[in-house]
Amino acid sequence: MQQNASPPATEEAERLARRTVVIRKLQKDDIFNSLVEGWSDLKRAPSYGLTIGALHALAGWLAIFFSQLSGMHYFTYPFLTGIALVAPFMASALYEVSRRLESGEPLSWGAILASVKAGGGRDLGWMALVTLFAFILWVDYAFFLYLIFYGAHMPDPAEFMREAISTQKGIIFILVGNLVGGLIAFTIFSVTVVSFPLLLDRDVDFVTAMISSVRAVKTNLWQMLAWAFIIALFLAVGLLSGLLGLIVILPLLGHASWHVYRKLVEA
Repeated sequence: MQQNASPPATEEAERLARRTVVIRKLQKDDIFNSLVEGWSDLKRAPSYGLTIGALHALAGWLAIFFSQLSGMHYFTYPFLTGIALVAPFMASALYEVSRRLESGEPLSWGAILASVKAGGGRDLGWMALVTLFAFILWVDYAFFLYLIFYGAHMPDPAEFMREAISTQKGIIFILVGNLVGGLIAFTIFSVTVVSFPLLLDRDVDFVTAMISSVRAVKTNLWQMLAWAFIIALFLAVGLLSGLLGLIVILPLLGHASWHVYRKLVEA
């Protein structure tokens, strides 16, 4: 009787162990080491990362084109920065590449996409909706903030930049926009930094994944603030390069995020 009951009990214990998320304290050099490991992953499998980075850059160029075509020049910046909010979902394939490099499993687009679909399943789709909602919230916030400061008037880009950096109203507009935008971005960072790789790695639901992500940020607040700042700095460099830098920067950050996750969550 005991022998017959043992295997199911063992399987249930294993399932419970996979669903138990233990958060660890980061060590001093863990963020830097994750970047080094992310760069190593990118060099070992460059075609996957560079393809995803190029797709992000293309999305950015389309956002610029749409803003110029519609005459809504101001929305170029919110669209470009908003892309970073949905980047964690797009980076799911990069997490899988890093996981396969780590475990020695073979790499192919078919295997990677199949693993992402099977690993995250429906809950990964829910997380995608969370990031999409964040993107919509960010664009709506930018739209209403612009209306509050400037009304329906839409100056040309040169006039807008002059006013933004040379008038009191423009400086307040820039400060308020970036401060509140930074709070929105850090909130999304807090619920996604662990949740996306965790959904690929473990049999957990998306609510547990988001709660675990917030726990990881609270447990390692200063290190995660530093990681969020590094991400923002790298993305700013990518934007200032005419988006070309994003082709390398985004996959680097994606691979590094997997290694940050590995250091945050006990296996």
